[in-house]
Amino acid sequence: MPGVQLVRWAVFRWSLFRWAVFALCLAGVALPVCAAGRQVGRPSDRTPERPGFLVGPVGHQGGGGHGDAVGGYAPLSVLAAPTVGLLANATTAVGIPPATAKGARYVGESNVLRLPSGWWAYLPAARTASDVVPRDHPAALRQIAQSRAWLAAGRVPGRTPAQRAAAERALLSMRALLRPNGAMAAGWTAGWRYSWPRDSGFAAAAFAHTGHDAEAFRILRYSAATQRKDGTWEARTKLDGSGPPDGRRWQLDANGWVPWAAWQWYRAAPRDTRRARLTTLYPMIRKAADRAAASLRGDGLPPASPDYWELMTTTPNIGTAAPLLAGLNASADLAREADRPGDAARWAAAARRLSAGIAARFAPLGYQRTVDGRHGRDSAVAFMAPPFNAAPADLPRALDSTYRALRLPNGGLTPGNDPTAPWGGNAWTPSTAFFALAWAGTGRPAEAERVLGWILSKRNALGELPEKVDREGRPASIAPLAWTGAITVLSLVALDGRPLPTPPLRP
Repeated sequence: MPGVQLVRWAVFRWSLFRWAVFALCLAGVALPVCAAGRQVGRPSDRTPERPGFLVGPVGHQGGGGHGDAVGGYAPLSVLAAPTVGLLANATTAVGIPPATAKGARYVGESNVLRLPSGWWAYLPAARTASDVVPRDHPAALRQIAQSRAWLAAGRVPGRTPAQRAAAERALLSMRALLRPNGAMAAGWTAGWRYSWPRDSGFAAAAFAHTGHDAEAFRILRYSAATQRKDGTWEARTKLDGSGPPDGRRWQLDANGWVPWAAWQWYRAAPRDTRRARLTTLYPMIRKAADRAAASLRGDGLPPASPDYWELMTTTPNIGTAAPLLAGLNASADLAREADRPGDAARWAAAARRLSAGIAARFAPLGYQRTVDGRHGRDSAVAFMAPPFNAAPADLPRALDSTYRALRLPNGGLTPGNDPTAPWGGNAWTPSTAFFALAWAGTGRPAEAERVLGWILSKRNALGELPEKVDREGRPASIAPLAWTGAITVLSLVALDGRPLPTPPLRP
């Protein structure tokens, strides 16, 4: 039997190698056994000759036949490497793998990459594969000018150069992840290249409060287009809006996040056009709020549903209840703006029931994850703070105790300490950033600045915000992550002297 197992293992490794070589050939990546590899000997008319094999990572095909790695071959690991940055044009993006990013930097205020050789990599307009061109190439310069004009048309928050640099990069990355149809990709690596209503809502709010109204409204229109007939949303959708990529359970928290995002957009939108545009979104808001209100049980709480962890709970969780409270309050206020007093009264009454249920069942436990008290602390406690909800009197203590309970040796936070769902030693940047936003909204700027300082210190070499930070304090998983970028931008806006608005709980 051991001999048979060894033979099977050898066959498996050989099959895996053959598949990898085949995939690299299809991708146009040079390997010694791959006919797609091209030796430079006949340069294009616009580029000087550079000897050796030039290798482009998957998705990176130089239009002139040129990559940037000279005299080597692409490692097989490039196939599975997560993105660490993005090249982008107005219609799509290309992920930058670690091998390409080594020694590279973005050209300031753009998604054009300056390579160690001094050449530039960028994604030409209307193309899906990147190109490597000489520095100051006219088309690349036009793209840089466009991204700088886009930033200048809005607002880059931050009180220090480091904060403004992080906000600038986060905004550019969110812009790169936003599709023309309004779908907001969570990231640009397989498994993240989908649109979550929750992540999209945060991005819409961040765009709205930095003066990028068109992008915020486009996201909300996509949310309206992908809402299900019963008023709910899938957990995530394909970027073309055609539906979910798998059978994972839908999440009720979207019925809070989307109306909350619409309310944040409305508060920041130009006053001369926002009322008319609210009319186009109102059917979505009505269906979402009606479904949220109808879901409340006798005790005022919503039923058990997957929370932002995307894990099902057997009892109501704070990660669903708090967003629904924000969404019902936001919907009621938007109904008043739309002259729908009946809707406003109905949703405000539902919000009061939910608020009372949270106070009765979650507050005595310090706003732990579930009402049965068996699933520990949860970073979603921050959803009870502005700019989501007016903070209850006992929330500051719950924020402090939860932060201490979830803090890891590397300085970041684990999403929760539920013993049935261990997260390991990686810190999650969204969960950590929740506390910067909550403390900024509750009058504790020093604590918010401290958390933001940690998050900004974990940006990768390209300045992108990663999804996770490993035990040693290094960026891990993919970068950029749209959700972390949006939370960071919102936190910086809140610390800039303009507090973010919070949907009111009406008596």
